[in-house]
Amino acid sequence: MESRRNLHKRNNRNNIILVLVGLVAVLALIFGVVAHNKRVQGEARARKFATTHFNPNVTIYGVKVGNLTVAKATKKINEKANNTASLVDNKVVLSRNAAKTTISSAEVAKYFKKQHTESPNNKTYTYESASLNEAKSKLTALDQASVEFKVNGKTYDLKAKDLVNKVEYQDGKFNFKDDKKLANKLEQIDRENTTIKKSYKFTVPSGSSVKGKTITVKNESYGWGVYVKKAREAVKEAFANGTKQLDGGNYLYGLGYSTYPHGYQESNHGIGQNYVVVSLKKQELWVVRHGQVAVHLTDVVTGTMTGDKSDQTPKGVWYIHYKESPSVLRGYNDDGSKYASKVQYWMPFTLSGCGLHDASWRTDWSKTAYLKGGSHGCVNIKPGEVKKVWDNVIKNEPVIVY
Repeated sequence: MESRRNLHKRNNRNNIILVLVGLVAVLALIFGVVAHNKRVQGEARARKFATTHFNPNVTIYGVKVGNLTVAKATKKINEKANNTASLVDNKVVLSRNAAKTTISSAEVAKYFKKQHTESPNNKTYTYESASLNEAKSKLTALDQASVEFKVNGKTYDLKAKDLVNKVEYQDGKFNFKDDKKLANKLEQIDRENTTIKKSYKFTVPSGSSVKGKTITVKNESYGWGVYVKKAREAVKEAFANGTKQLDGGNYLYGLGYSTYPHGYQESNHGIGQNYVVVSLKKQELWVVRHGQVAVHLTDVVTGTMTGDKSDQTPKGVWYIHYKESPSVLRGYNDDGSKYASKVQYWMPFTLSGCGLHDASWRTDWSKTAYLKGGSHGCVNIKPGEVKKVWDNVIKNEPVIVY
């Protein structure tokens, strides 16, 4: 049998073990409580952090804003993010315009609400710029745009990728930065088609017949050309809107008193069937209406041929600016003195002041009067004959002087 002494030792040892086990249990409990409290406190801090900071893996407009506040995220995005899309040499390029605000704090706050969780997590959140994506889409479509520009019976296929070097898209609008190629193309179209300052063969009347001899005439103020500036804007707008065809006839110009085009799509070399013809050599005038001679005068007097050349009636094709009755013609004589001549009918056709009118003061109506004693450049008509000219002449119709 175990001695009393050994039994006592074993009991003491067991008691020590029990004490140690109890102590360990108590310490474990204490450490567990401490750890739990720390975890609870950590979770509380994390939840509090999450109320003001983005989750770790958040990207807005290509900029990482993880663990940042709305204010700091806004600042970083505005400093780093691309905010401009451009089409440069047929490629969409993104860049940053420092003068432009990329995003507001209110917008960043909306993204914050979208990604917000009670506690931070490692999920990835990516938010792209809707306006930048729209710009990329619009610019890509623009690069493929083409327009048929129709003028003078011809069709020109204008393609954006060939004619636009640089264009931006922002705030819902295209901003063409470099369209010089488009301007050059339209200038080429103008040169190929304009009738201003162009010479051509034309048959003038003879006697009572509209078909006389054929001469070479040159358009001066009469005619039309492509209004490049206006057409340029129209083509760019068509590229932007997806318009497929443009009527070039809507983008023309003219010279002289009226800057509207004259003779576009008219027959007879653009002259049409209504016009006035003045022969300097014969000192005759014809008014043609509907392709027939309506008025033929054999005794008009044109500008003086000798002396100051500014008194000569200018050759070329012009047009009637307007009609005024009665009127007072004002100007300067060759000696510098002023004149003011009253006329009953006034039909100007040059900006320098030449026109058709009655001349009640004139006594010399001979065929040679114009050589030394003609007008200051106008076509003088006898008072008794001018009314039929007035009645048949139309505003904007061509006046051919040869």
